Amino acid sequence: MTPEEKLYNCYDSIKGKLNGFTPKIALILGSGLGALADEIDVKFTIDYSEIDGFPQSTVQGHKGRFVFGYMGDVPVVIMQGRVHYYEGYSMHDTVLPVRLMRLMGAEILFLTNAAGGISFGAGEFMLITDQISTFSPSPLIGRNFDKFGTRFPDMSEIYNKELNSAVRNAARELGIDLKEGVYVQTTGPNFESPAEVKMFKILGADAVGMSTACEAIVANHAGMKICGISCIANLACGLSDNPLTHAEVMEAADNSAPVFKKLIKGAVEAIARIS
Repeated sequence: MTPEEKLYNCYDSIKGKLNGFTPKIALILGSGLGALADEIDVKFTIDYSEIDGFPQSTVQGHKGRFVFGYMGDVPVVIMQGRVHYYEGYSMHDTVLPVRLMRLMGAEILFLTNAAGGISFGAGEFMLITDQISTFSPSPLIGRNFDKFGTRFPDMSEIYNKELNSAVRNAARELGIDLKEGVYVQTTGPNFESPAEVKMFKILGADAVGMSTACEAIVANHAGMKICGISCIANLACGLSDNPLTHAEVMEAADNSAPVFKKLIKGAVEAIARIS
């Protein structure tokens, strides 16, 4: 089965369960944010395990289901738990959920993650203005998905300026200090080395993580509008005397979750007003 056949097989296995529900915004919730999906007006859920051939999230803190409902008046589909390349899946499988949400009708992809801070400290939030994906395989390698987009898609504005402006306005209205910067994705699962962090800083990166960029590439290829926010959960390796652990990342993400959830809700409402 080709990656494209697998995608449509996944869609065929769930389209009857959608009952005509068409999400406008697709959200991918990063570490510590899973509870946000339980706080919306939930209409129904679909576990990843119910979808034929769908990759399963194996990371602690990632539930593994789609949640469908309304955030305010906005119809949304939320991924409670994402799939990571480092879990051993192919890059096509890693980004399959994004393409699937596009088939569901989502026009906007709102990405969130917990990231290591290069320019910013733990507990801060960073609006992603651009990205560096050179250190992980392109999700577009292989046969092109012609129904989604062109073979050689432009990447000059991955993160939509109008959406970013809406997110900025929401943060300002809520009194939340929102930094801005460039996100770099590595493959993981190991954290970056101090020398790599120095290199990333020279290249212009402000935060580093193990997801997001590949998802944004596929969404851009498929004609979606994209915005993203990183929760800086820890200082990147070499910028602190303490060794990095996943437990530390989860704890920091959990501590920041109440403000982060407030920001996301406000941002979705602001985006809805301009879309």
